[in-house]
Amino acid sequence: MNQLKIGFVGAGNMATALIGGLAGQLVNGSNIHVVVRNAISAQKLRLFGVSTATIIDAKLTQCDVIVLAVKPQQMEDVTAQLRPYVSNQLILSIAAGIRTADISRWLGGHRTIIRTMPNTPALIGKGITGMVAMDGVLPWQRRAADDILRAVGATLWVSDENLIDPVTAVSGSGPAYVFYFIEAMQQAGQEMGLTVDQSRQLAVNTFVGASQLAAQSLEADPLLCDPVTYKDGTMHSAVASMDASGVKDAISKAMKLAAIRGKELGEEFCSN
Repeated sequence: MNQLKIGFVGAGNMATALIGGLAGQLVNGSNIHVVVRNAISAQKLRLFGVSTATIIDAKLTQCDVIVLAVKPQQMEDVTAQLRPYVSNQLILSIAAGIRTADISRWLGGHRTIIRTMPNTPALIGKGITGMVAMDGVLPWQRRAADDILRAVGATLWVSDENLIDPVTAVSGSGPAYVFYFIEAMQQAGQEMGLTVDQSRQLAVNTFVGASQLAAQSLEADPLLCDPVTYKDGTMHSAVASMDASGVKDAISKAMKLAAIRGKELGEEFCSN
């Protein structure tokens, strides 16, 4: 078992998923300390064997890694409270939009910071997290951060923090696109005579199976087959209709707007 000591400031759904994946797996629960104000949340978390506190306290000075898991609009106040307890710890942020330069500034120039962008499938251990490290992060700290986020799925490192906004557009917001498409498929199924349950089962399981097929395929073509093989068939008719309606272009445009909005949010939250 890893002897890493990990502190969490905030205990929302993503942090709780991380704690559940880490406790008893990567580290002992006793090596995890969580700052959480909600008494009910604290009680649930203690089932993992972790210690809890209602305010940021000196116990965080003993941690190797501190995970900032608060809402973006709370980050400046939280880092101000945390600053007296930070020396050489790795700061791992899972807050959307908050830039490492601003966290560093709020922590008095601390440079050992990794910014991450997880997504909601992390709640069931199937997420993927985009990650970028500041230049002050040591190799062992990078490995530790990777181990922590792998507790809830895969990880993907980028070398430039500007790429976190595209990561947010593709995977951070991506589950919403999948849900949107599933809803459209389900609605179409109902319009053609299937029941709600039948349509949902078919749509959801199709996404699950197709995603697994894509993950295992060596094909670069997203349709995973030569277009000739489905010419004049049902799939050809459907895909041709989507192309004619500009579906692919619409998805691309929407994702680019999501990336722009992610950058805007960072500027709004970190302007002080």
